[in-house]
Amino acid sequence: MTTMETINPATGKTIKSYPLMQDAEVETILRQAHTAHMQWRKTPFAERAKLMNSAAAVLRKNSDRYAARMTEEMGKPIKQAHAEIEKCAWACEYFAEHAEQFLAQQEVKTDARRSFVTFQPLGVVFAIMPWNYPLWQVFRFIAPNIMAGNAGVLKHSPNVTGCALDIESIMHEAGFPKELFRTVIIDTDQAAKVIANDDVQAVTLTGSVGAGRAVASEAGKALKKTVLELGGSDAYVILEDADVEAAAKSCVQGRLVNSGQSCIAAKRFIVVDAVREQFEKLALAELHAARMGDPTDESNTVGPMARGDLRDQLHAQVEKSVAAGARCLTGGELPDGPGFYYPPTFLTDVKPGMPAYSEELFGPVATLIPVADEAEALKVANGTGFGLGSAVFTRDLDRGIRLATSEIHAGACFVNDFVRSDPRLPFGGIKNSGYGRELSVFGIHEFVNIKAVSVK
Repeated sequence: MTTMETINPATGKTIKSYPLMQDAEVETILRQAHTAHMQWRKTPFAERAKLMNSAAAVLRKNSDRYAARMTEEMGKPIKQAHAEIEKCAWACEYFAEHAEQFLAQQEVKTDARRSFVTFQPLGVVFAIMPWNYPLWQVFRFIAPNIMAGNAGVLKHSPNVTGCALDIESIMHEAGFPKELFRTVIIDTDQAAKVIANDDVQAVTLTGSVGAGRAVASEAGKALKKTVLELGGSDAYVILEDADVEAAAKSCVQGRLVNSGQSCIAAKRFIVVDAVREQFEKLALAELHAARMGDPTDESNTVGPMARGDLRDQLHAQVEKSVAAGARCLTGGELPDGPGFYYPPTFLTDVKPGMPAYSEELFGPVATLIPVADEAEALKVANGTGFGLGSAVFTRDLDRGIRLATSEIHAGACFVNDFVRSDPRLPFGGIKNSGYGRELSVFGIHEFVNIKAVSVK
């Protein structure tokens, strides 16, 4: 492969082809990024913050253009594309305001005259990012890491190469040194060489479990720090005392956001028998109300899936689950016409042994797993290899907080709401959903040298 193609998932037509960079060009970019970092790390926080706030302004000024690119390249409904850009700007402003505080020296009382902990940047961080949130996935890496004094090099998913180049232009237009953040157009084999390059100090990846294992292996060989945010099969537990109408609305909204293509989408509705019939009816009505169609039309809430192979994989999972006994209440059929559309689908009576029970369904497919009571709900919720997001619905807030805090195993658990990322909160998973954290004070500390200094 010598080129990468972007394809409009709403039409199936090629948008543009991009030539792969040669290894020598990539090595030059990495060397220049390291050199830029050595100067940038000395830059005062006030200057860093000024430029990061400028990046937020560039994002907002060109929101229409960036949103249109996302919609064209991966099919994101246009209103959600605009919301994503605003969230990126928020992250830039948040870390511009708080980075200096997050990285301030911390005095520690010891037997020495003085002891403290200081947070120093590592250097060039290599980011391997997915297509589903083309700008947000990258800016939640950029904002804390550039503010921390690091440099960034991005390998984005091939089908959003235009978005990747937009991000580079945003950083340059904002006034950051040109070499401090770069996009490289490379394939998987070249990415392994980048990880091994001496100018790279750390790697962050958002992607599949398989990709995470491969990157962790390559980084392990080079003894380089990694943060991995991988797949999820988020459990949404609906208890007998839940506000069922509100729960159904929240669960379906959490399932269909980004046309269901989100690691933290609401994927498994685990519903106790006492409210199962009511929840099923209300959730089905919410799914029927969703509008699938042209993602450039603001009235549509579900667009096409990003690629044809992803749609085929999802449909195979649905068909295998139905063949094993799941009931399909709506959807589940490939529509006629161009593009990679898949209708909002609802599978119920989902049981162990079905793909819908144990695998991540990365698309607009909701699954309902009936359980007898809270104890069984927790067993099912935790009986997965994933552990990214989760939610619990109950009118008893003390009960909800107890279950969210200590009983449901995941990197995040929301009570009476669907899961979403927030610059103020740490984001990441456990088990096969990865390790490390992005965002908040915890995320900015991932790629710094936490150094002890002691004075006799």
